[in-house]
Amino acid sequence: MTDTMTAEQRHRCMSHIKGSGTKPEMKVRRWLWNHGYRYRLNVRSVPGKPDIVLRAYRTAIFVNGCFWHGHNVRMRECGNALMRECVENSACCKIPSTNREFWVNKIRRNQERDQQNYNILYKNGWHVIVIWECQLTVSKIEHTMHEVEVLLEENMLALYKKHTPLPYSYDEESTLPMAAEESV
Repeated sequence: MTDTMTAEQRHRCMSHIKGSGTKPEMKVRRWLWNHGYRYRLNVRSVPGKPDIVLRAYRTAIFVNGCFWHGHNVRMRECGNALMRECVENSACCKIPSTNREFWVNKIRRNQERDQQNYNILYKNGWHVIVIWECQLTVSKIEHTMHEVEVLLEENMLALYKKHTPLPYSYDEESTLPMAAEESV
């Protein structure tokens, strides 16, 4: 299918695409809120500025668009070969054939930046959950969000297990009154 827009019109359309508050992000946020999870949005102090931050669970959730982050797109080094031979599209992400080198480089940079942010978060003790746009279709959203819920509960258990309870100290020589005994 040929593009019916001029280069200027296409540039204007692409520049108006939002980075936060997208439909997939809103689906995740609504589900989390309705199930009792409270969160912060786009926290700048957390590396990578995740879409959703659950501090109590020490978890950062990224809701990624399949196209912009190259979901399941395999890119390999190709040297002098043509760019279309170096990239394999996935079922949910097709890289445009026009200006292909630009898009491949852009998506590759996005993937590298994402991986750097995830690594920084892991090193700082955060859990990272990545939800892809294609996982939020009507038929898949419940399954996906239940998996997220399981991961959040595992994160909470892991945080709880890190803290060792302090033993209760008491004097063994003194007898403590029992609730069922008569007091003398």
